[in-house]
Amino acid sequence: MSPKLALLLVTLSLHHYAHITTASDPDPIQDFCIPNPEFGVTKLAHLTILPCKNSSEATTDDFVFSGLKSAGNFSESGLATIPVNPIVFPGLNTLGMSFVRADLKAGAVNPPHFHPRATEISYVVQGSVYSGFVDSSNRVFARVIEQGEVMVFPRGLVHFQMNVGDKPATVFGSFNGQNPGSQKIPSAIFGSGIQAELLEKAFGLTPKQIGTMKRKFDPKR
Repeated sequence: MSPKLALLLVTLSLHHYAHITTASDPDPIQDFCIPNPEFGVTKLAHLTILPCKNSSEATTDDFVFSGLKSAGNFSESGLATIPVNPIVFPGLNTLGMSFVRADLKAGAVNPPHFHPRATEISYVVQGSVYSGFVDSSNRVFARVIEQGEVMVFPRGLVHFQMNVGDKPATVFGSFNGQNPGSQKIPSAIFGSGIQAELLEKAFGLTPKQIGTMKRKFDPKR
């Protein structure tokens, strides 16, 4: 077995073991790991491993990201997001973090969703945003946070945001995991293919109402 192959196998084992025992990103074993596109990507469950290139080949540009200067593309609901992870920002690889820029037009919402693999800190860059989360006892923690204020959303808990001002709002979210995952509640329930009869009984809605919700949140649309 070649030294490179042996090192890769050990690295894969360490990453896999760390996720089983700690359920969080493993601690880095070197200063940084800039992905080498020549080696491709290795996927293990929710863990994406990007093999490193030689540290001597790293440049300052690997650690600078300029893609958050302006808002992303807005959806019909008035929300624009730019998620940033090691795939688009190589310098983040193995550092156990990622982030997102979210822009909301006046009245727009970031619908209830959760991140199964990371806690989020949300910083309001501009605007007034009604923000909150719901704990496992269904208690809601919410208030309007203004420019310069920060709110934390614990890992795995449903949270939400709404621009309650009359001007656009910008929010910067930072995660303590490089692959936090994101599951929007409306899409997960009505756009995932769950049998309509179950949804009718669970929500007390008519077949017609369920059909309307399914068409609205169908990911194929």
